[in-house]
Amino acid sequence: MFNRKEVIVIIVAALVLAFSASFINLSLNAFLYALLSVFIILALNIIAKKAMGYYVESEVEIKLWEMQRYGFRAHEYFKKAIPIGAILPLLFSVITLGHFKWLASTVFEVKPKIHRAVKRHGLYNFSEMTEYHIGLIAAAGVVINLLAAVVAYLIGFTEFARLSIFFAFFNMIPVSDLDGNKIFFGSLTLWAFLASITLIAVGYAFLLI
Repeated sequence: MFNRKEVIVIIVAALVLAFSASFINLSLNAFLYALLSVFIILALNIIAKKAMGYYVESEVEIKLWEMQRYGFRAHEYFKKAIPIGAILPLLFSVITLGHFKWLASTVFEVKPKIHRAVKRHGLYNFSEMTEYHIGLIAAAGVVINLLAAVVAYLIGFTEFARLSIFFAFFNMIPVSDLDGNKIFFGSLTLWAFLASITLIAVGYAFLLI
């Protein structure tokens, strides 16, 4: 299910996000708890995306969130992509002294399977993935993280629930190549629905967890 590059990405993302999540309480126990929690959150998110990708006859590859273009003009881009998924969580933790945790680090790319080209989808035959299907894949990851947060809270793992909610929240932001951007352009209605639920969950995390 995971290739070598994806395993490396998951490990790097888990380490970075765990450091960010435990920055305000720099102890070994806090870091290890955050690391295990983030690893499970990432794994659930990725597995859900790959499962949805399989359902819509495509292959999902997980990558570290990178940024290369910084403007709209043709020449406004960095010569080498910046691993913003590794830098931003650490930067926000240092600047805010751990009070603000940026928990978005990975993105994904989708490739349609070869046999998809010969099948009929609706009224048309096509091999390329539509924005709607890509949005469904992204939404699957967000939904599973919100469900995991509910289950974790009910069985007493409140800190895991909080991290899972915040992970879903930051990935729902419709910028760059994050899940929220894919959902937004795939289906505005779906994005609005998930964004509303995520905001309610964030408020719940702040007030009651």
